[in-house]
Amino acid sequence: MTFDNVYDDDQRARSYAKLEFPGTYYLAYRDLPDIISEHVRGKKALDFGCGAGRSTRFLRKLGFSAVGVDISESMIKQARQIDPTGDYRLVPDGDLSRLEGDRFDLVLSAFTFDNIPTAGKKVTILRGIRRLLGPDGIIINLVSSPEIYLHEWASFTTKDFPENRQAVSGDRVRIVMKDVEDQRPVADILWTDDAYRETYQGAGLEIAKTHQPLAGKNEPYRWLSETEIAPWVIYILMRGEET
Repeated sequence: MTFDNVYDDDQRARSYAKLEFPGTYYLAYRDLPDIISEHVRGKKALDFGCGAGRSTRFLRKLGFSAVGVDISESMIKQARQIDPTGDYRLVPDGDLSRLEGDRFDLVLSAFTFDNIPTAGKKVTILRGIRRLLGPDGIIINLVSSPEIYLHEWASFTTKDFPENRQAVSGDRVRIVMKDVEDQRPVADILWTDDAYRETYQGAGLEIAKTHQPLAGKNEPYRWLSETEIAPWVIYILMRGEET
């Protein structure tokens, strides 16, 4: 199994490594501590698709013993430079087999599934993650809402890509990140809520809860669409029956 990773690029990795939690990204992480507190028991975590280690460091600040994994050598290099004491591992083609001796209370995947192009690949990877869960393990899959590719945001612009409006689940869509130096468009894969639900069922997972964060008008950012349209979807997943 192989798939392209738009972030496996030294220039983009260096640019992305400087990104923390500005603007629209703040909404992606703002509610995670409460979600994790409600659903997760235990302190051993895997950050699947850790990139430059932002989410891994976030988990460690919440008290987790966290391992970050990514398919991008460029991103893992940045993560290790930023956080030399962290545990960051390259997993070629998303192959998690070398971790199968471990069991995790939480697997967090932030934005990673935006870049995995087919249902088959998504299901295969989710099944691999499912095998790594402890007895009460939880997966939190944070993904882009389809709406993010249609509007203007504090941290993103899509106005130059009107073709996004004709995209259906599985199509490539483009977006520009405004908070980084590298202004090249990012190509993601549109995946609808119905498509995710079918994907999770195929991977033997059940949705415990979903959350779509909206911005508050008193928060310290110049919101555009965020107060009325959720840019992110957070799926809280648990083991279901394997199919």
